[in-house]
Amino acid sequence: MTTAGGNAQGELDSSIGPVTTRAADDARFLARDAVDCLPDGGLARKLALGRPLRVKLGLDPTAPDVHLGHTVVLRKLREFQDRGHVVVLIIGDYTARVGDPSGRSSTRPVLSGEEIDANARTYVEQAEKVLDPERIELRYNSEWLDMSMVDLFALTRTTTVAQLLERDDFAKRYAGREPISILELLYPLMQAYDSVAVRSDVELGGTDQKFNLLLGRDVQRAYGVEEQVALTMPILPGVDGERKMSKSLGNHVGVTESPQEIYGKTMSLPDAALGIWYELLLGEAMAQALSPRDAKHALAHRLVERFHRAGAAADAAAHFERVFVQGDVPEQIEEASFAADDGVVHMPAVIADSLGRSRSDARRMLAQGAVKLDGVALAADDIDIAAERLDGSILQVGKRQFRRMRRTA
Repeated sequence: MTTAGGNAQGELDSSIGPVTTRAADDARFLARDAVDCLPDGGLARKLALGRPLRVKLGLDPTAPDVHLGHTVVLRKLREFQDRGHVVVLIIGDYTARVGDPSGRSSTRPVLSGEEIDANARTYVEQAEKVLDPERIELRYNSEWLDMSMVDLFALTRTTTVAQLLERDDFAKRYAGREPISILELLYPLMQAYDSVAVRSDVELGGTDQKFNLLLGRDVQRAYGVEEQVALTMPILPGVDGERKMSKSLGNHVGVTESPQEIYGKTMSLPDAALGIWYELLLGEAMAQALSPRDAKHALAHRLVERFHRAGAAADAAAHFERVFVQGDVPEQIEEASFAADDGVVHMPAVIADSLGRSRSDARRMLAQGAVKLDGVALAADDIDIAAERLDGSILQVGKRQFRRMRRTA
């Protein structure tokens, strides 16, 4: 991976070799599974320039985890890399302080600088599970968004309030008299200026990013920069098979989760969602000869092997059979320690520390009866329990996470 500083226009040459001259064929291949590739013929014209294209993806590190939904766009970026193009990965350390309002019905909570920095580090490490790190130009938009008021005024002159209120989420909130902060209205402009700063040729995103990507073209034109192609990818449904995959909805599969978690969550996918998971995650149709159960096992096997060592999928499959088909606890359970100086433990903190979940997620699992000690579900009000009740017991959270708890004090 290379990092780049320097001027605000990002005028950097790539050392990656020349792209193919078969512009039309490459354009058809790269856009084959996209929802939008705008303007029509734009990608072929860019490819015909005969130079490596600068393909932009902006990542706001508002959460530390990359999940399978993110990998739909990351796989497309990898296809551009494999054809010799430059992926410009922008960490939105400034835009994250606003929070992308796409699809939101309310203003996002503001993260601290420390949270944003920590999330950014883990996000890049996880993205490299899909991308070639040697073909990434890594940028932080604090390089150019830490601008003077004069420059900010110039940016705001490029767009009208009426344009911004055409965005579906803003339009709905405005019609419903829901609050929209000035800060949120600035977000699309800030993302668009990223495209000016790095001189992006192509920008990728999910379908919920279409407005922002097209606004980037408008703002580039206002600054005299050649306009980018906007390429949007379908949005992957979560393990519930219906809603967009999201950690906040609890329907996600993280790329750094254990093989057992990835395998088990994939096996819980509704049959109706199998086709789109095969298409978006594997780039192929599900074999019609396979039963839904066998298709899930095959999909789970390939996803585990994509993000973990060879052989991990076989172990995860055996674990799934033993725990969920035969109803046994795992043969090997990792130990976790806890302290209880006053003889009482706070279960949301124990779950967060032992299993890497957030405390809010732990409380949600407790409320749903999804936390067990030695096979017995804790009650929703078992927030604080006696240390001796936990010491030596098997803590189970959800269907797939187990820890043998040991008291240290």
